[in-house]
Amino acid sequence: MPLDYLRFLLGADGVRLAVRVAGDPQAPPIVLVHGWASAGSVWAEQLGDADLTARHRLVALDLRGHGESDVPDPADGGYDKPATWADDLAAVLAHVGRPAVVVGWSYGGLVITDYLRERGSAGLAGIVLVGAITEIGAGRPGGRTGSSWHGVMRPALSQDPAQAIPALTSLATAMTAEPADGRDVQRRLGDMLRVPPKVRAALFRRDLGSAEVLAKVSVPTLIVHGDADTDVDPSTSDYAAGKIPGADLRWFPGVGHMPFVERRAEFNAALIEFAGSIANH
Repeated sequence: MPLDYLRFLLGADGVRLAVRVAGDPQAPPIVLVHGWASAGSVWAEQLGDADLTARHRLVALDLRGHGESDVPDPADGGYDKPATWADDLAAVLAHVGRPAVVVGWSYGGLVITDYLRERGSAGLAGIVLVGAITEIGAGRPGGRTGSSWHGVMRPALSQDPAQAIPALTSLATAMTAEPADGRDVQRRLGDMLRVPPKVRAALFRRDLGSAEVLAKVSVPTLIVHGDADTDVDPSTSDYAAGKIPGADLRWFPGVGHMPFVERRAEFNAALIEFAGSIANH
């Protein structure tokens, strides 16, 4: 089933959030949350998958400051506040209208953790963490970055395009273990460049541990990580799996930071299996 529509919701502080929607409106919902300097369009292989959309209603969010969503000023846009991210995700869940499986990739895992911190498991049928961080800050085991970030963090956040573009291109290229088509890398780079430098930086101005939050998760949780991920260190998934009660950890051998792209069929099948087990429980 093709993409149904792009629409806008109001998140925290009246910020307009874009969501892409596909699938059967009456089917159990899955909410997809992208990562740092990306957009909801990164989930194209899920939004366009006939099996997934026949079984589930898919809603892919553009985080504030990203994609088609509004871009609040970094000085007061709430990028450093768990309550802001929680309220944004709550607005999407309210639109869905029933408990949803929420999938968080990369920084999207931190957004889900912010929601758990502020609201617990209310409105969540299940959680899927994909190459995700659940903490942020120096020395936080749930937020450890990989080798792709070595030497590029500062230039990737720079307002000088001569510094930022090569750094972001390096990050976009390193997202997959196997070399990606140049068009795909440029799409990722385009998503990154749409996010203003000050917003890209604001998302990192946080220091937050989550051990107690993860220990209180009360819904089924699937954790997926490519063992060749050089963007988010695979140890972050070991950490989350060790904290979340009953979490199922699945490794994708030879896969980088985007298992939902690199192993689309396998990832989508795992998502169908997980979400289906909840819907049929």
